[in-house]
Amino acid sequence: MKGVFVQSFGCRASQADGAALETSLKEAGYRTVGDAAHAELVVLNTCTVTHSADVDTRRTIRNLQRDHPQAEILVTGCYAQRAPEELAAMPGVRWVVGNTHKNEIAQIIADCTELYHGRIFAGDIAYESVFRAMAVNGPQEDRARPNLKIQDGCSNRCSFCIIPTVRGRSRSASAESVVEQIRKLSEKHCEIVLTGINLGRWGRDLPGNLRFADLLRRLLRETSVRRLRISSVEPMDWSADLLELIASEDRIAKHVHLPLQSGSDAVLKRMFRKYRTRHYASRVELARQWMPDAGIGADVMTGFPGETEREFEETVTFIKQQPFTYLHVFTYSERPGTRAAEESNPVPVPLRHERTRILREVSAEKNLLFRRAMIGKCLSAVTLEQPRTALTSNFLRLELAHELTPNQLVDVEVGSVSETGLREKALLPVLT
Repeated sequence: MKGVFVQSFGCRASQADGAALETSLKEAGYRTVGDAAHAELVVLNTCTVTHSADVDTRRTIRNLQRDHPQAEILVTGCYAQRAPEELAAMPGVRWVVGNTHKNEIAQIIADCTELYHGRIFAGDIAYESVFRAMAVNGPQEDRARPNLKIQDGCSNRCSFCIIPTVRGRSRSASAESVVEQIRKLSEKHCEIVLTGINLGRWGRDLPGNLRFADLLRRLLRETSVRRLRISSVEPMDWSADLLELIASEDRIAKHVHLPLQSGSDAVLKRMFRKYRTRHYASRVELARQWMPDAGIGADVMTGFPGETEREFEETVTFIKQQPFTYLHVFTYSERPGTRAAEESNPVPVPLRHERTRILREVSAEKNLLFRRAMIGKCLSAVTLEQPRTALTSNFLRLELAHELTPNQLVDVEVGSVSETGLREKALLPVLT
């Protein structure tokens, strides 16, 4: 059996795609290996949300060609969909497979008997109207918790974002298929992460105009899953119904992630975001009111074209006012084909990075205060693949004093904070 190494870049949806690719290639006769050095085939499942993501992919390809020239390289994912010719021209790349053909990778490889390089399989994803995804039988080899992608694409048109171009319009997996996959995954895994490109839009394109909360209730009712974790959901989709459901259900992680992007209404308007800060704050307030110890996080972008010093200060002030427990801060990166990339008043790159640094310091301060507030409390956590490490329901890393196997739910009394997380004081009986 030939060895295959699948490396996924970017978001949780990409991680879910990578796990599905591993499954399909195993079924095709490959064996998964832990690193490229032992692989006859290397699959790079790429991201293209920022310029640095593209740079990472190209650097990885060059390193593979230099260090492991015997390996065949297949590049897929969002970068492959956006710029297939660019990738196909790189030495060592045998196949470039866009998101339109990702589900066919095992067959594409099997059908290619000639030793040519740079062959492209990519179509126009704008015409995709049906959710297509390979089954996920578990996480990628080095992870304890599987990501299950139940929605793909995005029908929003934020001015900075290339994702609708490379993922297509919003499309939902059927409720029946999600229930079936959760049933199978929950036989082996105690926590499953539900993910998508615009997860909160799940069901809107299905008969009956379903809502994401409807699906969650069905999963809780019809499966034995011990814990569901919800990845990022857009602010306008964090309805009172969804938040109340999470707050009331022990089987859903107390973790709320709402992309913010900016705390300035003027910038949000230029971004074509569909909410303003007062709407956003109302969702966060409700989450904190109903879940006092929940992890609440946001994505924030610095240096959007035309962002003035005053607008940035509005963002800083707004963020400081919110009960965030962490932030994912990104520096704006021009993406060809987006409206924002055509703007004539870019923020100087050094200033973008300085603003990113400032917000990351704010994030670190908020996270430390939140972690300190957890001392003495009992938190539920799932053990991870790293030794003596767990992840709490409210999204904090926990150092365990005991060596436990991955993929267990435990109750832990928190004793102190570590440099980036928490430390166990006492381990209570494993949940059954």
